[in-house]
Amino acid sequence: MMHVSSDLWLTTFVVAVTIILWATARLPEFITALLFFAAAMLLHIAPAESVFSGFSSPAFWLVLSGFILGLAMRKVGLADRWASFLSVALSQSWPRMVSGVITLSYLLAFIMPSNMGRIALLMPVVAAMANQVGIKEGTRGWIGLALAVGLGTFQLSSSILPANVPNLVLIGAADNAFHLHFNWMPWWLLHTPVLGIAKGILLTIAIIYLFPAKPVHRITRPDTSAFTAAEWRLMFITALTLLLWITDGWHGISPAWIGLAAACICLLPKVGFIDGNEFANGVNFRTCLYVAAILGVTTVVVDSGLGEAIANGLLAITPLAPDSPFISFISLNALTSALNFVVTANGVPAMFTPMAQQFADASGFSLTTVVMIQVFAYATPLLPYQASPIVVAIALGKVPVREGVKLCLLVAIVSALILLPLNYLWFLLLCYI
Repeated sequence: MMHVSSDLWLTTFVVAVTIILWATARLPEFITALLFFAAAMLLHIAPAESVFSGFSSPAFWLVLSGFILGLAMRKVGLADRWASFLSVALSQSWPRMVSGVITLSYLLAFIMPSNMGRIALLMPVVAAMANQVGIKEGTRGWIGLALAVGLGTFQLSSSILPANVPNLVLIGAADNAFHLHFNWMPWWLLHTPVLGIAKGILLTIAIIYLFPAKPVHRITRPDTSAFTAAEWRLMFITALTLLLWITDGWHGISPAWIGLAAACICLLPKVGFIDGNEFANGVNFRTCLYVAAILGVTTVVVDSGLGEAIANGLLAITPLAPDSPFISFISLNALTSALNFVVTANGVPAMFTPMAQQFADASGFSLTTVVMIQVFAYATPLLPYQASPIVVAIALGKVPVREGVKLCLLVAIVSALILLPLNYLWFLLLCYI
């Protein structure tokens, strides 16, 4: 039996309580975040650089800059102007509107590498579109569209190699541990039929079912009035930001720092669009704290050795056998889903990938197959906190957390029953199994 130190038990307790409070929403998420920071430092479960690592993470700064860019779009009227084009095209029916938003969130993933950036760009536009077609803030339809942006952006983008953080963590970990290299096209062909297309259809149906609405069909022409000086300035900033995001592989600057620079310009006197009071009232610092705590929990779990202990414990009880490939396939997905509860989506590939050779030896799968199996699981969170982009979308759309939980659970359950067997068959067809 593996020996577990008293310090590790204390870390386990703090992490477990934090996750339970987030999962059950017994306290506001930002209070749980602050309690985690306080408990972690008072009990010395990890050094400060691990506990507060979320504040130095690019994801945190993408969240903050996303709030600022979205606020600027709403203030100058760009969100309403762009929304008027979408509302004419998508307001013919509720299924058309939901599927259109999800499709748009997926297509943006081909040109923008950051989930947070895509949500920051798309959410104010979708919110304005909803308002224009009679779907008011806080209604079932409004909630459904906000969650379509969040889940569509995160879950579907996993089928595109550079389009989200977990994918990038996976390819980095696979390269460091095994010198495995993945190319864009093989990744896209392997994951798109199930994670891109089938998951998109499932998500559309789930939102239509859980959040029914009747948009008012808009037949008027989009707003063609002249652009204001502020709109021209913001369009230039947005276009330049988008260009730099698209070309990050060439210039090497993280999308987070590009977004932060754009946000700073939006705050500058005379040049920008947002004053101090608007910044204080419009930026959701509660969510920023929440995201920083999620990332901090992940770092603490990894640095303390708790994640490795959990992974080894799960491996010991996971049924893996070369003569039962379907059972092994399902078991590896279940193991990854279990890790997702502890280290969240960004941490899963960092924890799972270095142990892939052990899983491959026990299951009889190739190393490449084992590494690729995890994508389906971390792309299908059971609870919103497991994917920080979904958390941000919930905050931007002012969605009650329980509604996000309902949709995540429904999509995860149906995915496990229908999409996971389809994923196995697709792996089999492409000779990965």
